[in-house]
Amino acid sequence: MHILMVGDVIGKPGRRAVQSLLPELIQQHEVDLVIANGENSAGGFGITLETAQELFQSGVNIITTGNHAWDQREIIPHLNGELPILRPYNYPSGVPGKGYLTKGRVMIVNLMGRTFMPTTIDCPFRAMDSLLSQIPNKPPVIIVDFHGEATSEKGAMGWYLNGRVSAVLGTHTHVGTIDALVLPKGTAYVTDVGMVGPRDSVIGDDPEPVIERFLTGMPKRLSVGRGQVVRFSSVLVKVDGDSGKAVEIQRIDLETE
Repeated sequence: MHILMVGDVIGKPGRRAVQSLLPELIQQHEVDLVIANGENSAGGFGITLETAQELFQSGVNIITTGNHAWDQREIIPHLNGELPILRPYNYPSGVPGKGYLTKGRVMIVNLMGRTFMPTTIDCPFRAMDSLLSQIPNKPPVIIVDFHGEATSEKGAMGWYLNGRVSAVLGTHTHVGTIDALVLPKGTAYVTDVGMVGPRDSVIGDDPEPVIERFLTGMPKRLSVGRGQVVRFSSVLVKVDGDSGKAVEIQRIDLETE
């Protein structure tokens, strides 16, 4: 089984790159399932029904999110519906939406870290323990999008779930890391998949207001980077569909205009 995880999709440039590149990647690598983090797909902040539909029409099967899940309030009523959009599972109980779903022989889980992130969320380690213990007849393949800031927390989650899930794939920092590997007990891991967004930017944002924020400490409205070249970052995970063990993980990083 071939599963493609697409990094955080940033605004219109990111959506256009997904539309342009994803169909060919699906065909070239015989991809069975595509997951994409879409929490920045609407103008760089949040997700709307329209931007979600664009990603689905481009070939994405499941959309994950993170701390920007609620930035566009119009999406909130749809999170409890049938759309395959996830919010982090370890938000407190009663929060709209779902933190995991099953598609065929694959369960996809969305988690969020707590280090340098919102502190009102529950412990992702204990939340995942609880989920794995309470789901009867779990599918063999379990993919986790771990949305977090700290590399140490992501690495710890990878080793914590080693052998219990098929993959722990980090998102949120928008910077793809070079540590993709299969851990000893068959869990594919990467600290951060990266982003699908403007190359000439600061993690997808126009550099000037970001620099001004750092220089002055004053609030400044951010906007999606205006560069023409878009970086497409993703990882392809090959999994044994019967055992759920990862066989291989490889980065797929492309650029397009």
